[in-house]
Amino acid sequence: MDGEGRIGLVAGNGRFPLLFADAARKAGLQVVAAAHRGEADPALAGHVDALEWVALGQVDRILAHFQRHGVTRAVMAGGIGRVKAFTRVRPDLGALRIIAGLRSFRDDALLRGIAAHFERAGVAIVSPSSFVPELLAPEGHLAGPALTDGQAADVALGVEVATLLGRADVGQAVVVKGGHVLALEAVEGTDEAIRRGGRYGGEGAVVVKLCKPAQDERFDLPAVGTRTLDTMEEVGARVLAVEAGRTLLLDPAELLREAGQRGMAVVGVAVAPR
Repeated sequence: MDGEGRIGLVAGNGRFPLLFADAARKAGLQVVAAAHRGEADPALAGHVDALEWVALGQVDRILAHFQRHGVTRAVMAGGIGRVKAFTRVRPDLGALRIIAGLRSFRDDALLRGIAAHFERAGVAIVSPSSFVPELLAPEGHLAGPALTDGQAADVALGVEVATLLGRADVGQAVVVKGGHVLALEAVEGTDEAIRRGGRYGGEGAVVVKLCKPAQDERFDLPAVGTRTLDTMEEVGARVLAVEAGRTLLLDPAELLREAGQRGMAVVGVAVAPR
């Protein structure tokens, strides 16, 4: 099988790498995965055609794995915990070369640097969303009760603040209640930001998660799943608003069914080009 019949997968945490692998194989592609230890789900082994486990920072090992299997294009799917990234990274020569060429150490700059390094070696990094369009959130009311006027106003405030947060390349999620911003996502990730907002505001919070304005859609698209609902339920958050067309719904049917059963509203919001 030539390179067009294969897709490389650089796998991080969460459900998305497994869902992507299943969709790619259903489309007739062989999936060659490089999975990060301590992040990727071990179950990934049963969803791909070839698998190599790597430590964070082993860029050249990933490339060698792809080249052995004739991979000419690959996707990055699943996150890497930022706190773990600070403590577990083991940069090889390729990673050091990437770092040396960076003018900024922000997330997007680093990921673009990694993509450029792969492309120089003959492996193009492509967007995973084109393989799984059915996972992208549609616009409108998706599950649960209709929003109250106050909740709709909180969603609007959350969109405004999350846009500014993303423009600064800090995070993707904001927690709001009653016109007050309770928490902004930073290095801790979305779940911990929701918990922090819940501690400050109590029940009834609104969670808004957007794609960053200058997001390179080849990597780090925002994603929500039933685990997001679990965290919201811990603190009594009642509304989840995500950006339509640019947010991944992991296991969307289950997510929306669970939200409805729990009395949580899920909405897809259209955000003007930024």
